[in-house]
Amino acid sequence: MATGNPMDNMKSTWRTWDPDKWKLPHKIFEHANVYHIELNRDVPIHCKEDKIPYVSDWSLNRWVLINSGVPLLVHQLFTYFTGYNFHPIIAFFYYYYASRLFTTRELRILRELGHTHGFLDGDKHERDGVPDVGVSKALISVLLAGFVRPLMTVWLTYDADNAPASLSWTWLLVEISLYGIILDFWFYWYHRVMHDVNRLWKFHRTHHLTKHPNPLLTIYADSEQEFFDIAGIPLMTWFTMKVIGMPMGFYEWHICQMYVIFAELAGHSGLRLHASPPNPVTWLMRVFDAELVIEDHDLHHRRGWKKSHNYGKQTRVWDRLFGTCSPRIESVDANIDYDNPVSVPIL
Repeated sequence: MATGNPMDNMKSTWRTWDPDKWKLPHKIFEHANVYHIELNRDVPIHCKEDKIPYVSDWSLNRWVLINSGVPLLVHQLFTYFTGYNFHPIIAFFYYYYASRLFTTRELRILRELGHTHGFLDGDKHERDGVPDVGVSKALISVLLAGFVRPLMTVWLTYDADNAPASLSWTWLLVEISLYGIILDFWFYWYHRVMHDVNRLWKFHRTHHLTKHPNPLLTIYADSEQEFFDIAGIPLMTWFTMKVIGMPMGFYEWHICQMYVIFAELAGHSGLRLHASPPNPVTWLMRVFDAELVIEDHDLHHRRGWKKSHNYGKQTRVWDRLFGTCSPRIESVDANIDYDNPVSVPIL
């Protein structure tokens, strides 16, 4: 939405500039190679009525479990062969880099899927890039999320007396299933209140400057929202899980947060795929038409400003219960191509 503030300008041309004009944030993004598209490659464009490919729930759960589980396996092997566990400081750096690797791999896979299948509303508008005026801001938000979440996880839950093998797989299944739903309850209301209460909208409006977001804009927001997105909502979810009796030890919480990160990035990708955030009980949510798909949050950005809909970011459970669901356009049932499912590559 047009405003008089130059910092609200979402024009993104800096990737085409002479690299000699880039500053450190530009160079860091370039080195990371996590852009939503490559400028020298085509992106397919589809009409709204074209069939939209389906991504199976199993494909997504498999990707998250393998890519979040491998660091735990390596950690366990280290403990087994050396007889020592990681010191908390070592654990922080280890899982910080494990999370970075997880995120980098996901961003690059999302990019490949975009070049293969295109983007929602692609016949009307391309995806927004990181804005020229907000490169530093976008980078700081990404770095803060990557640093703060592992730090608070280690600080609150890491116990050097417990190796990854101490994890209960039975409890883990329950925790993964509940974590996204409970997190979405807190996110739904904090998100909706910022839209509904005039005095709070100023903390959320920056995030809505993008109408066609890409994953690097997932936490592109005002500082207050960044705090709640990065730490506040995950902490409220963890405390809630503990109150209802879930173990929520370090290793379980790490995996739960990888599920959330995957959904946050994919939910801002705008990929033209019929895919839901991975969760073991997505099938049950689907029975009640309460599962989220990529288009739902995309429509929240595209059609919403202060007044909006589709406030959930992990599910549609709370949108369904409180009457804030919006009709889909491209991901309607008659448009979904179940005959040719898309599989997310593990590697």
